[in-house]
Amino acid sequence: MDAPVSGGVGGAVAGTLSFMVGGSDVEFKQVEPILNTMGKNIFHAGDHGAGQIAKACNNMLLSVLMIGTSEALQLGLANGLDAKVLSNIMSKSSGSNWTLDVYNPCPDVMENVPSSNDYQGGFMVDLMAKDLGLAMDTAIGSQSATPMGALARNLYAMHAASGSGGKDFSSIFNLFNK
Repeated sequence: MDAPVSGGVGGAVAGTLSFMVGGSDVEFKQVEPILNTMGKNIFHAGDHGAGQIAKACNNMLLSVLMIGTSEALQLGLANGLDAKVLSNIMSKSSGSNWTLDVYNPCPDVMENVPSSNDYQGGFMVDLMAKDLGLAMDTAIGSQSATPMGALARNLYAMHAASGSGGKDFSSIFNLFNK
């Protein structure tokens, strides 16, 4: 079976992880009670390997959302907007997304997120770049078009190469500084 998780260190501590499980129906029924003690959302994604594919898809989307959120916030800052005000506007509008509402990449917009702690803790840039590489391998294997995923992979690789590999993936925000 495969059962990758989403939710980070905070989700592990709180017992709110999401599990994406790949395996047979029988296997899933056997492990589901155990996973329920560690997580909040347990998904049977399909046969063996399906959990890994679901995780790759999820992280690819997460990276694209983080990049788009970072770009939008930096654009607002470059044009004199307050990041907290802009975040609130977008959060209550069609731009709302998890990276904006729960894991804001702009320092001091939210407490208790890596961006307000010099991008320490959380999910490292190096790990996001690795996961995006896995997503690109998956796309090649299925002949799927993933232009946004490919761009995200390149941006995270560039960010890691600049010395930010050990920082939280939300530090991509700094890549778009003027």
